[in-house]
Amino acid sequence: MSTGSTAIQLIASLDEDAWEDLLSFIEEHRVIPIVGPELLRVATDLGPKLLHEWAAEKLAARLNVSRSDLPEHYTLNDVVCLFLAGRGRREEAYVRLRSVLKDAPFEPPAALRQLAAITDFDLFVTTTFDSLLESAINLERFGGSPSTEVLSYAPNRVVDLPTERDRITRPVVYHLFGKLSASPTYVISDEDLLEYLCALQNESLVPERLFHELEHNHLLVIGSSFSNWLARLFLRMAKRHRLSDPRDVGEILADDEVSGDERLIAFLQQVSVRTRIYTGAERFVEELHERWQKRHPSSAGALGKPPDSGPSGFSPVRFVPPAREMPDNAVFVSYAREDLAAVQRIKAGLEAAGITTWFDIDRLEAGDDYDRKIKQNIARCSYFIPVISQNTQSRLEGYFRREWSYALDRARNMADGALFILPVSLDGTSPLEAHVPERFKALHFTPLPGGQVTAEFAARLAEFLRGRGR
Repeated sequence: MSTGSTAIQLIASLDEDAWEDLLSFIEEHRVIPIVGPELLRVATDLGPKLLHEWAAEKLAARLNVSRSDLPEHYTLNDVVCLFLAGRGRREEAYVRLRSVLKDAPFEPPAALRQLAAITDFDLFVTTTFDSLLESAINLERFGGSPSTEVLSYAPNRVVDLPTERDRITRPVVYHLFGKLSASPTYVISDEDLLEYLCALQNESLVPERLFHELEHNHLLVIGSSFSNWLARLFLRMAKRHRLSDPRDVGEILADDEVSGDERLIAFLQQVSVRTRIYTGAERFVEELHERWQKRHPSSAGALGKPPDSGPSGFSPVRFVPPAREMPDNAVFVSYAREDLAAVQRIKAGLEAAGITTWFDIDRLEAGDDYDRKIKQNIARCSYFIPVISQNTQSRLEGYFRREWSYALDRARNMADGALFILPVSLDGTSPLEAHVPERFKALHFTPLPGGQVTAEFAARLAEFLRGRGR
């Protein structure tokens, strides 16, 4: 990716300048990993094996395809083609494969967990249909809680990124070639892949936000196993321009398939001077993870290392994005969008004390249905925490003010002295100075500088909640 690169370099590793460039781009959120099947090495009864190889064997048995009629190292495509040649129903292959993988208790491979532990990655693209990548992210970042946004493409159901990348608030995994399903909405054969690639060339069927990001960011295409022309087509499709055109971003292809193809190497050498090749997908991820951890030693709590105890007396927990639907009796947090980072700390601190907390993190919906959902959540939450800050001071209009109004509507039906609204201040804004409803001014503002939850506040709120349960 070095700007001085004039030709592709087929080397076992990148030089130090290239690694420095790559890590700097990752820290600036300018790199998107594209994950392929070579990273899916799982532990089977017969030892480590790539998931797709294992799945091909199981699918052949489920479809009663004779292994003697298959090539020596057969693939899912070989199994599906032989099954169809015997007049099998195409749809049956997807149902059977889903059943095979649904019953497989595989843990995410080490390579995926290493990639997931690099927290500067916020958008992942996968060319596989399994759920191991999102499981790895959930394990590494959220203690196993299903908090990763998972999207999948199909030509008959175009799903795009929900918002611009700089507004993404939780890690996203995008299944470019579909996700495991009982329906034929994911790629398991070469014919499927052809249909997906053709659809992605159609302006009306392309996920525009996603491809804008692929075009304007550096790419790590890891373990794709793309053959010669498929690799060329994929790069051209992602970059949306001639590969020989001058461009500011590049890509690294890290796998074994590309490095063994002399014709592809010669093509890239002549045409795509911003492309570099690294031999070995798993080895690349291992080296990348090691180098990133050296630059971010405080993030080394990944891969199961226990965190130290924090100053508040609680063990600090990583922020787990709230569920899309608010749990019963959760504490509702209302905030201005500029205070999201502080609100994430509030949620992490309260949940470390066992207090279920919810706020709207996505704010992507619009209209009456969205407003009705928020109003209903405020009507059934246990407590309402309006977050007061200089950001709410400077915004005399904002949806958070409507949330405050809904909370006041509910409070009007409560007895005098009943606790429901518990304002907190991020930066010392006092009730007298605050641009808040008059009823808020009569309440105690708890200072939580920068969103750091104090032991006293968490204990007090926990006591309130226990009192409600009596």
